[in-house]
Amino acid sequence: MHGYDELNFAKLDSDRKQRTGFAEVVFCSGKSVDHLESIYKHILEIEGEVLGTRATKEQYEALKASFSDIVYDEVSHILKIEKTDKTYAGNVVVCTAGTADIPVAEEAAQTAEFFGTKVNRIYDVGVSGIHRLLSKTEELQAANCVVAVAGMEGALPSVIGGLVKNPVIAVPTSVGYGANFGGMSALLTMINSCANGIAVVNIDNGYGAGYLATQMNRLALK
Repeated sequence: MHGYDELNFAKLDSDRKQRTGFAEVVFCSGKSVDHLESIYKHILEIEGEVLGTRATKEQYEALKASFSDIVYDEVSHILKIEKTDKTYAGNVVVCTAGTADIPVAEEAAQTAEFFGTKVNRIYDVGVSGIHRLLSKTEELQAANCVVAVAGMEGALPSVIGGLVKNPVIAVPTSVGYGANFGGMSALLTMINSCANGIAVVNIDNGYGAGYLATQMNRLALK
């Protein structure tokens, strides 16, 4: 009756989907293989699928002996067991300033897709060649929300914010040279944007952006 399953080393929030609309997601980094295996087994029994983020290839290699249908993506570091009969709804655009930002963008895109969101990817449309972005204006304006992933100076979300009427989720990345300060320059640019309708998540937090985009997409579909 506590609303969670006691595993001693973890308390799995079995009621989370009922409360929030999203099942618990596993942050894999730092977890032992034994703990991960137990967590995945319990969530799989409850939900029929499991999403894990920030996993390593070594964790995947260890778990695939127990879960034959587990899938690992080396770009996003997502480790998942997914239902095969899913349908996807709505329209979320995930875009990046550069190719180096794709790992964070893929974490966002694949998180949103796991939760049933239709995602359109537009990669490498940063402000250093702004004609690339402007050629995609119609696609950006058609989205229920846009996830804009950028490192360096982090200007992409501000430009997009001035082009669209729907929310923009800005994701700063740690991509950049020394004065980027591990993503701090992009984060500060995004927080200080003069464009309206921009929300900012933490540095490299693709998962948080994908989750928030799904919430916005679901509201738009209502």
